[in-house]
Amino acid sequence: MAELTSVINHSVMITLFVFVMMLIVDYINALTKGDVEKVLKGGRRRQYAIASFLGATPGCLGAFMNVSFYVHGLLSFGGIVGGMISTSGDEAFVMLALFPKEAMLLFAVLFILGIIGAGIADKVASLFKIVPCQECKLQKIHSEEECHCFEPGVLKKFPKLSLPRYALLFFLFSTLLGIGMGIAGPETWNWQRITLFSLLVLTTFIVATVPDHYLREHIWEHIVKKHIWQVFLWTFFALLFITFGLEYWDLEGFIKANMILIFLICALAGIIPESGPHMIFVMMFANGLIPFSILLTSSIVQDGHGMLPLFSYTIKDSVLIKMFNLIFAIVIGLPLFLLGV
Repeated sequence: MAELTSVINHSVMITLFVFVMMLIVDYINALTKGDVEKVLKGGRRRQYAIASFLGATPGCLGAFMNVSFYVHGLLSFGGIVGGMISTSGDEAFVMLALFPKEAMLLFAVLFILGIIGAGIADKVASLFKIVPCQECKLQKIHSEEECHCFEPGVLKKFPKLSLPRYALLFFLFSTLLGIGMGIAGPETWNWQRITLFSLLVLTTFIVATVPDHYLREHIWEHIVKKHIWQVFLWTFFALLFITFGLEYWDLEGFIKANMILIFLICALAGIIPESGPHMIFVMMFANGLIPFSILLTSSIVQDGHGMLPLFSYTIKDSVLIKMFNLIFAIVIGLPLFLLGV
């Protein structure tokens, strides 16, 4: 029972951190809307760097932006490949919460590999005469209304605020109180507690000052209803598997005896266009069960939910990107694995 309680507590705190980081990243992304698109028109190398940087940013927003640029003809085939190589999906937030130093190193490596992979992918596409989906370039660029992120007068509408805003503010104030009093989160005022508390204050400010449209579409409908519950469930079951596997089954012994099998499974699982399966390998690395090379291989192949929008435009390109990233991951990851990295 104590193990189950610990798993639930850790799952809630990790999910809370993911929620806060996703909201802040989305907020910054909306504030800088349009700036990246202008920069992309500076040649292939710049495309590779921008696409890989967007992919390396935590969450799926960067991947979604890359898909949008690709279907509008602003990214080459190599550009979208590089962006997906560097993408870690929602698990990036979890990694930052569990092992921040190793996570930052991983993101940096993925960024560099994304640029390298992008260049190779364009050369391969040219060599084998792979033509990116033509209908993608015919997609119309719809002019969207500017999405305002700051409306300080919104609280003047009290008590006529929307139910989602009341729910989020109540949740955030309760969490701040719990962490401040030491009921939830780290027991002492260490850097983790200070960081989480500060981020929660910033999140509360954002929730209190964004207009109704932003709160409803970006925060409630997208982050809360589409992402957070999945992050919690995958985190919970991954932690449950690791915890009870170590306690009641010789999971560590099985992994060490079948490490090459684990390597192959992690590469193939990355083909699934979903963040969750990668969580298993994140938790294994956090518990010291697998080496960095397996985590890197899994991160190269998988791209969270980033590929899902592209599947709706072109299945052919999506499959080609996945196959290239799978081969690239094995070529990079297998030698590192054999070297014991």
